[in-house]
Amino acid sequence: MKIVLREDVDNLGRRGDVVTVANGYARNYLVPRKFAFPATEENLKRVVKARKVLELKRIEERDEAQRLAERLRGLSCTIVKKAGEEETLYGSVTSAEIAEALEKEGIVIDKRKIRMDEPIKALGIYTIPVSIHPEVEAEVKVWVVKE
Repeated sequence: MKIVLREDVDNLGRRGDVVTVANGYARNYLVPRKFAFPATEENLKRVVKARKVLELKRIEERDEAQRLAERLRGLSCTIVKKAGEEETLYGSVTSAEIAEALEKEGIVIDKRKIRMDEPIKALGIYTIPVSIHPEVEAEVKVWVVKE
C-alpha cells in the first residue's frame, strides 16, 4: 500500500515522503496514529504544494537540533546510585534516568532518543549517544557516582 508520511518515522522515511508498506502496517498502525495518510491523487497533489514549506521547516528543525547538540556536547550530568564494594550498582541507570537528569539541567529530551545498547550497571564516566534529529547526533557525558 502506498502512503504519504505526515511525520518522520524511524527506518521508514521523512515527513512528505511517499513510501510503500504492508497493508496491515498502514491500516493498523500508521494511519490511526496519524503518522501517514493514503497516497491518493488528491493527497499527492496536496503534498506537492506543501513540499517547499516542509523543506524550510526541515532546515529550521535541523538548525535547532544542531544548537541543542552544541549545548549537549558541553554538558555532563551526574547520577547518584547505591553501589556495592566492587563498584557495581544496585539496579542500573537507564535512558529514562538520563533524560530526567538532563531535564534538571534544563534540556528536555525524549528517553527514546537516548541510544543505549544496555543499561549502565557500574560506576564510572560514560559517553552516551543521543539522536536529536535524523541528521544530528550528539553525545552527553554521564557520571555515575556512589551514593
